[in-house]
Amino acid sequence: MKKLTLEKRQLCDIQGRLFELALKARLDCPLFIESFMNSKTAAALDDVYDRLQWAGEEYILEELNDEMNGLKKAGMIYSQEIMYWTGYTYRYWHYYTGKYSREIYKIADAKTMSECWLGFHTLDVEMAIDNLKEIYEQRCYKRHVL
Repeated sequence: MKKLTLEKRQLCDIQGRLFELALKARLDCPLFIESFMNSKTAAALDDVYDRLQWAGEEYILEELNDEMNGLKKAGMIYSQEIMYWTGYTYRYWHYYTGKYSREIYKIADAKTMSECWLGFHTLDVEMAIDNLKEIYEQRCYKRHVL
């Protein structure tokens, strides 16, 4: 298991809380996740250092809302647990592999994360990430073979 610094673990927690905040704001959860993971806002969090990393989840949500010219309300809702785990896991994934948010989302989109939460949320986060990568590779293999 990779030992993350306290600061990186805190950033994972901030992103988890950001995803929870999106739920509390009654945003469409899958659309929020897709918008965030493909945004300039997420790219700023992927940087080695960006002021946004320590701005807090409320400010980050405002930045994303401005970037997207408004985030869609209502729609599909995920549980608070799924939202936190998804946000936390995505940020951890960046630190674990060095991949950017946009790349991570291509491997495990919102639907995949919500479907895998029940079986994966109790696993060590690195094991969950490795399993998510394996699912993606299996899907790619099946598409290639068929």
